[in-house]
This record gives sequence, structure tokens and C-alpha cells, in this order.
Amino acid sequence: MEKKTGKKYPASVRQAGMDMLYETAGSALIAAATYNVALYSEFPMSGFSGIGLILYRLFGLPMGTMILAMNIPLALICWRRMGKSFLIKTVRCMVISSLLLDYAAPLFPFYMGDRMIAALMTGVLGGLGYALIYIRGSSTGGLDFIILMIKSGKPHLKIGTITFCLDFGIILLAGLIFGDIDGIVYGMIINFLLANVVDRVILGMNSGKVALIVTEHGRMLCEVIDRCSLRGSTILKAAGGYQGDKKDVVLVAGTNKDMYQIQKAVKAADPASFVIILESNEVHGEGFRMTKVAGE
Repeated sequence: MEKKTGKKYPASVRQAGMDMLYETAGSALIAAATYNVALYSEFPMSGFSGIGLILYRLFGLPMGTMILAMNIPLALICWRRMGKSFLIKTVRCMVISSLLLDYAAPLFPFYMGDRMIAALMTGVLGGLGYALIYIRGSSTGGLDFIILMIKSGKPHLKIGTITFCLDFGIILLAGLIFGDIDGIVYGMIINFLLANVVDRVILGMNSGKVALIVTEHGRMLCEVIDRCSLRGSTILKAAGGYQGDKKDVVLVAGTNKDMYQIQKAVKAADPASFVIILESNEVHGEGFRMTKVAGE
């Protein structure tokens, strides 16, 4: 009897499905951070979310709809620089995030606790949400479009400088409109925390550790490392700075668990070796999984 097999979808369909799953999850976290935490605590936010919050608090206009309305003209202006694929992903993500912000987030309760805890929650939840979206090479638009246009006209300006000025301007505007000086401080805390969470999540996916082992027995230690961790290593030729005697520097990359095993095995095999272990934001190559971000 012929065995039935499940229907297999093309790779492009599976990839689009995963993109939408990540975009929906990320947008849900952003909506929760913005509507269910930041709105009740009256925090000034950065980006188009911050402008949407101002309009909501002043006139009761739906945040998601306002953010989408501001985004679409800018997306059309910048589409040539973004490329068709990135534009489609961005527009799709903008629609998903706007719908979740206006229709899903109001179904859930507000966080009504301490304001500092609320600021931390906003930064962490928002950072995780944006990271999930960026991982799939998408974007929620907003200030990304404006930064793109400013950078095009003023190429000598740094992106970080442009971003900081725009974010600070929106947070300051909201604080002045509502007379909330403390809110400006909380807004900057949220902005700083959000950016760091995004960096930590994205860089953390390709991160690892690197060991530099100074020894006179490089070949032997390479074999020891291979046996204890199955990691490849590289021998760099060096010389002592005082006497000029020849040394080997064994370079090996691995995980936290790998480094514990390597350090223990190396010290047992060559007690005179000198071991340096460094943090590495990115490790690419055989044996390491690489996560691409924003269409890299």
C-alpha cells in the first residue's frame, strides 16, 4: 500500500508564513507595550507611536489608524530606496500592527502599577516586538522612512545622531504638551531600553565566545579542543614580548558551554598555557547558525 504523505508547500509560501507569524507576534508585543502599558501611564513615546499617542490623548483618534495614515505616504515616497520585497513586508507589517493596536489591544487590561515598572515593561516588550520584526527583514515603518530621506539629503550625518534627535524631539514635544517633565525622563528611559533590547536579541542570536590560548604546544591543544568540544581551532604564530621565544596562539570560537569544557581540558593538558576568553557579538561559519536581519 502506498504511504500517504503530507502536502508540501513551496519554500516561498513557508517563508511568507513564518514572516507573518513573526510580524504578528512582534506587532502584538508592540501593541501591548504601547496601548496596555504606555498609554495608561501617560508615557511620551518615540517614533510614530509617540505621535499616535499624542493624537489619541488630545483628540481620541485611534492610534493604529493614525500611525498607518502617516506611514503610507512616506512608504510610497521611499519605495525606490527600500526595494519591492522590503516595501511589501513593511506595508504588511504596518497593517498588522495597526489592526492589533486598534482592535486587539483594547480587549486586554491596562497595567496600573508603579510607573517605573511600567517604563521597564514598555521598553522590554517593545524591544522584543521590534526585534522579532527586524529578524524577518521587515519593519514597522515610522521614523525609518524619515531617517532614510534625511540620510539621503545629508549623507554626512550619522544614522544614530538622526535617530536620537528625532526620538528626543517627539518625546520632548509630548512632555511639553502635557506638562509632564517626569514623563520626558521616563520616555528617554524607555527609548534607551528598547534600543538595547533590540540589539541584545538580534546580536545574541549570532553571539558566542572566543578563546585565545597562548602555549608552546599548539598542535596538541588543537587535538584536545577537538576531542572535548568538537570545535575547530586555528593556530596563530607569535613570539614572546620579553625573550622573543616562539609561541602558538590557539584561537577557537564556541558557546558558553563549549568554553567551560575547553578551559578545563586545556588547563589539564597544559597547565602553563595562558587562556583569554572574550565575548563575541557575531560568530558565523561552520557549526554556527547565522540569523540574518533586515534582508542582509
